[in-house]
Amino acid sequence: MHAVFSGLSPLVIEGVADEGLRIVVQARTPQDAAVCPVCGASSGRVHGYYLRTVADVPVGDRRVVIRVRVRRLVCPTLGCCHTFREQVRGVLERYQRRTARLTRHVMAVVKELAGRAGARLLAILAVGLSRHTALRTLLRIPLPVARTPRVIGVDDFALRRRHRCATVAIDAETHERIDVLPDRTADTLEAWLREHPGVEVVCRDGSTTYAEAIRRALPDAVQVSDRWHVWHNLCEAALSEVKAHSTCWAAVLDAPLYDGPRAQTSLERWHQVHGLLGQGVGLLECARRLQLALNTVKRYARADRPERMLRVPKYRTSLVDPYREHLRKRRTEDPAVPIQHLFEEIKALGFTGCLNLLHKYINQGRADADRSHISPRRLARMILTRPDNLKTEHRDLLAQLTAACPEMTQLAASIGGFAELLTPRPGDTDALVQWIAQVRAADLPHLHAFIRGLERDREAVTAAITLPYSNGPTEGVNTKTKRIARQMHGRAGFDLLRHRILLG
Repeated sequence: MHAVFSGLSPLVIEGVADEGLRIVVQARTPQDAAVCPVCGASSGRVHGYYLRTVADVPVGDRRVVIRVRVRRLVCPTLGCCHTFREQVRGVLERYQRRTARLTRHVMAVVKELAGRAGARLLAILAVGLSRHTALRTLLRIPLPVARTPRVIGVDDFALRRRHRCATVAIDAETHERIDVLPDRTADTLEAWLREHPGVEVVCRDGSTTYAEAIRRALPDAVQVSDRWHVWHNLCEAALSEVKAHSTCWAAVLDAPLYDGPRAQTSLERWHQVHGLLGQGVGLLECARRLQLALNTVKRYARADRPERMLRVPKYRTSLVDPYREHLRKRRTEDPAVPIQHLFEEIKALGFTGCLNLLHKYINQGRADADRSHISPRRLARMILTRPDNLKTEHRDLLAQLTAACPEMTQLAASIGGFAELLTPRPGDTDALVQWIAQVRAADLPHLHAFIRGLERDREAVTAAITLPYSNGPTEGVNTKTKRIARQMHGRAGFDLLRHRILLG
């Protein structure tokens, strides 16, 4: 009795009955004096008795029901309530149909699984509970006491993708959730920051909306840009530069350039754009006359030669790739070998594709190349990868491709130099200034566009490479928020989602 029902020690257990599907415990309250909930006076005078039936923690796979005889006492204070019901703290709470320890177990389940999933799991654990009761129990869990940290991180997440977003604020040092705002507008964040004075450092992404809100509410606060987003922007610029120099590094691989209708259209548009620019026409007017997007016109304007608009064909990984060396060797020995014979040979080696796939692979020239095809994205990934993490053959291949032209050599050196700045050090401010000067002196127009983006947020970028703070913890909270949203299948309102995020 003491081991199984130790949580009921404040009660006096009078008997236990086994009813098959459930266990019924007969109990009563002790004969001690109780305190009036209104005036606080102690009373032991009994007015009457009544019976309470509450559920307790299951035993095995069977429900436990407790029938407690509770006293109604008379208040001794004149003018106070005539009678009151006694409560047993820690066991029986007012208006509750479950014991306190069973409520704690239910709260632990619904905190992780919410409504439907929580109700299904509790049913397996022999706790009968509807999904509506599970949600009400979840919303009754008290939130942590709000406080204003010194360093915070803010980021947005989608409530409804491409339609509605919210903002989460966390303590960037302890990673605790602070608050969740219903949108991502500058006015909402500004109002929240004014209501929470004491913030000294704010970590954010490259959003100009957040930057403006922080600047208006906390003009003296230090804004720290997210290093991951800065690196991501540099990766996009590096990929554009690799594509622009396809004619250089593709010659090293003897890889063919795409010369189809799209390539001819790109060359014609390049001549049209540069013809208008040579006449003194602005970019916006060029876009209007040629009926192109402004960003498309900018992309053509950055290319100083039409050859930079040519691209290496985008070939996906094929089932034939593992047998390329065999095909190349056989076609070198016998150039007239029928494709049907090659298909039967590689099929005996384990090829699972069809004959048409092999026809397409050979017609594209991929079987006769000295090396397997390398796409611009793959080459950019090799440039952006830490050299120690590259295989020896990839490191040698990268050295050959980056030596194809001076611009590729400068691009690889610039990427390596900026990667060193991502480890925050106090002296990185001067190193950033020197890196920007070196890139500006190189013929790398897409990196020049990246630098212009850095200049618009220069103070925040400088703080990112000199201070140890980062917006990474906020991104981690957003990842968990997406899991919570998927778990509720998008049916949860903002209040419930906010409650679960702050309980996280």
